[in-house]
Amino acid sequence: MKFTVIERAGNNINILDQRQLPVAVVYNQYDDYRDVLEAVRTLEIRGAPAIGIAGAYAIAMAANVKVNLSVEQFKRILVNVADEVKAARPTAVNLAWGVDRVMKIAQLYDGNNLDEFRVLLWKEADVILNEDRELCEAIGRNGASLLDDGDSVLTHCNAGALATAGMGTALAIVYVARDMGKKVRIFADETRPLLQGARLTCWELMQEGIDVTLICDNMAGFVMKQGKVNKVIVGADRVARNGDFANKIGTYSLAVLAREHGIPFYVAFPYSSRDDNIATGADIPVEERSSDEVTNWGGVQTAPYGVKVYSPAFDITPATLVTAYITDKGIMAGGLRT
Repeated sequence: MKFTVIERAGNNINILDQRQLPVAVVYNQYDDYRDVLEAVRTLEIRGAPAIGIAGAYAIAMAANVKVNLSVEQFKRILVNVADEVKAARPTAVNLAWGVDRVMKIAQLYDGNNLDEFRVLLWKEADVILNEDRELCEAIGRNGASLLDDGDSVLTHCNAGALATAGMGTALAIVYVARDMGKKVRIFADETRPLLQGARLTCWELMQEGIDVTLICDNMAGFVMKQGKVNKVIVGADRVARNGDFANKIGTYSLAVLAREHGIPFYVAFPYSSRDDNIATGADIPVEERSSDEVTNWGGVQTAPYGVKVYSPAFDITPATLVTAYITDKGIMAGGLRT
């Protein structure tokens, strides 16, 4: 890809500020886990796999603080930090998954050398980042067989390289198909209220020379009816044991529309987005965002002052509406799972 979303720079990390896309490409460097935490909360970095990586690095960064404590004492402090980081965004399971992986390394360490301890945490965060790149490539390879030359694909929000350390999840399939010589056209929902489809997906696809057409969210059904779309591919922030999944608000509507129009509806995600501790989508916590994200855009008020707002960031799509799941392990048929 022509850009990176998150990368290590010594004991700091560089993050691509996605709040400023597509107008400006800006990287911010952080050396304090609290700044990374704020970057996650404010969507400077977003996308389930990417915030999982950010969470892993946040723990390693927190361990860099100079303290006059034993390793065991320091571990207890990191437990509190881990809880703080995991609470930043509750829906995407990857954030907790990344934090827990680094914390497992911390808990397994039985020495008393803080410098050695810190190195191990940074190494695990590096492993998670590199693994994500491999997972993205595997998803792309597995899913490319489902795309035919000339396909027109609808996608929602951003499940591309901007959401991961690699080439993305849903969009990785498009990139691999492109590299195989298949011509695939993309319709991108704008994705209200923060326009991740318009600002991020369109920008990313244009960087890669992919044919992309932007549509408003409420155009999707008509575009399907007109026959302009023959497949839908989205990402997932958390997948329950039965196959229900959480993704950006508006995904459920697309799944219903796809079913009505007889269009295959695919979900692409890495194993890190699977949560076998949750039985069904009813158990997935749904993050609610600030009302300002709905009533204001670009510093301009777009709704009456004081109007009541309901702003869930995600919705839950039942497994019964899924044609197939595309993962790093392969392709699994949709429908309820046991």
